[in-house]
Amino acid sequence: MAKKEKKIDLQNLEPDEQLKYEIARELGLLDRVLTDGWRSLSAKETGRIGGLMTKRRREQKTEL
Repeated sequence: MAKKEKKIDLQNLEPDEQLKYEIARELGLLDRVLTDGWRSLSAKETGRIGGLMTKRRREQKTEL
């Protein structure tokens, strides 16, 4: 079975997806995600991204 190859358009993403890719870039993981997919990251790396996403969402809510 062939894996679906889906080209990621970083310009047209949902806000949550955009945040996820932005954090991956800041952590230096974006290149690996774009070439090998999210499954190439360790649980520690994905957990870090998820934790930072939650933190940013909380910060955005308090700013409003």
